Amino acid sequence: MGGKSNPRALEIGLRMIEILRSIVLFLSVLGSLVLVHEVGHYLTARYFGVRVLEFGIGFPPRLFKVIRGDTVYSLNIIPLGGFVRLLGEEDPSDPASLASKSLLKRSSVLIAGPAMNLFVAIFLLSAIYVIPHDTIQAKVIVESVVSGGSAEIAGLKEGDQVLALGDYEIMHGQDLIYQVHLSLGETGIWKIARWTGYGLEEMYIPVTPRSDWPVGQGPTGITIAHIDQETIRTSLSVPQSIGKALSQIWDMLLMIKRGITGFVFGGPGGQVEFAGPVGIAQMTGEVSKIGIMPLVAFVASLSLSLAVINVLPIPGLDGGRLFFLLLEVLRGGKRISPHQEAFVHLLGIVLLVSLFLIISYHDILRLIDGENFF
Repeated sequence: MGGKSNPRALEIGLRMIEILRSIVLFLSVLGSLVLVHEVGHYLTARYFGVRVLEFGIGFPPRLFKVIRGDTVYSLNIIPLGGFVRLLGEEDPSDPASLASKSLLKRSSVLIAGPAMNLFVAIFLLSAIYVIPHDTIQAKVIVESVVSGGSAEIAGLKEGDQVLALGDYEIMHGQDLIYQVHLSLGETGIWKIARWTGYGLEEMYIPVTPRSDWPVGQGPTGITIAHIDQETIRTSLSVPQSIGKALSQIWDMLLMIKRGITGFVFGGPGGQVEFAGPVGIAQMTGEVSKIGIMPLVAFVASLSLSLAVINVLPIPGLDGGRLFFLLLEVLRGGKRISPHQEAFVHLLGIVLLVSLFLIISYHDILRLIDGENFF
């Protein structure tokens, strides 16, 4: 006998499969990026003669270990990357400890992790431009202008075609959105084409995107439409791809800086949203549905974010340890007590875990409400 299918049960089942897919993809992406980060620390530590107590893939509890020389190589259950445990990170009493090495060597070991993540971001973005891929191009038309918005104040009108913002040519609406968010609170020169009594004329209009705007209006108060859309297959040479990747990395760094300063001090970028592992898993799943190239670009941005976060002067992270090296320089070579430094880093880790739990809680609420990040 056949039974009737339950649409609600089917919907829940498909939803669970989608969530599981996002989780697996997220663990693969974030785990790989963290592992690359730790490989940077491991290689530089070994190069400078620092004893590596353990190089772990994943996080404890441990599944099994192999001992080679004076280093334990372990495979652990939690697949969120890996870790490197070095001898004497704060205590210089042993000549093979990290703390016993010169300031330059200690700095190199600490910065190697974020440097690896930066390299990965550059490599992935360069690969996107080298590999032949389809690019959607279209004329970007101002569809509507909100009364009192930045665009209306500047003089933009319905029907205007946006050709460029500063030196950046606008080939699609996403280009315009990206450039606008790079310049919140700053005046940029928009090159537009407008039909007048004398035909199609090009004009240059200064527009200042708002850093704070009413719900539904956006920074400039316009909506856009696309006409004459076409798909073009493009590919750049290796030097061109690296140059374009570096330019995009710089833009991303500016956006990250704007988001951090806006969150801490207020002002442009203050509306930034932070995501924990739950949120990142959701974003990874959403981006993966668009295609492989957007997913690669997202992984590159995630790798860059990891690099930036790790160099911030936050206790417990690489940047926090670099800050103590800076204090050592400012104190004329006199070090902070190893016990005091260890306590500060422990406190930082506790605060980071607390923040992680709070952000994850809000990510779960957003997920339950069915909200997307994009």
